[in-house]
Amino acid sequence: MSVNLSPQAANIDRTRRWRALGQHGATVWLTGLPGAGKTTIATELEARLLDRGRSAYRLDGDVLRDGVCSDLGFTRVDREANVGRVGQLARMFADSGTVAIVALVSPYIDCREKVRELHERDGLTFIEVFVNTPAEVCASRDPKGLYARAQRGTLSGLTGVDAPYERPRAPEIELTPALDVKAAADVVMATLDERLRQAA
Repeated sequence: MSVNLSPQAANIDRTRRWRALGQHGATVWLTGLPGAGKTTIATELEARLLDRGRSAYRLDGDVLRDGVCSDLGFTRVDREANVGRVGQLARMFADSGTVAIVALVSPYIDCREKVRELHERDGLTFIEVFVNTPAEVCASRDPKGLYARAQRGTLSGLTGVDAPYERPRAPEIELTPALDVKAAADVVMATLDERLRQAA
């Protein structure tokens, strides 16, 4: 906790904000190995929500690593800090009434659980989506060439190769390569709709 801070209470509460927007906020958190398809699914979800007239924003790991988290490396401590920062951003988006769609490897269970607790403590919907694509399938896709570099020995610390990935214990949704992008998005949208109905 930072010292010498005096957070000012908001004059506008969440209920008023969400009523004005006509929607509730939430976070959909997609986790999985590099190349699993997280960003592709997140992009489809964002487009569908926007087409419905809903406020949605995709928080992508690579984009955040190039900006908000550009000072972080890939040690365990830095990876934990990365997830923590993104979790705080997602919570703020959700609190504003936006659906935050996070596409982030986020390899450690305890870090993801802290983000969940951050949302649930504030009464915000959090949906963990495990994009369960096997490592061999991710390596065959290799859209960024990461697995090839790891094989050549020019990249170390790749999650799922020589750095750990801890599978979610009880995600709300588990997606496999048996589903194409549209079908995967259908599953997530159905769960999101149901959770938001319950929260209304």
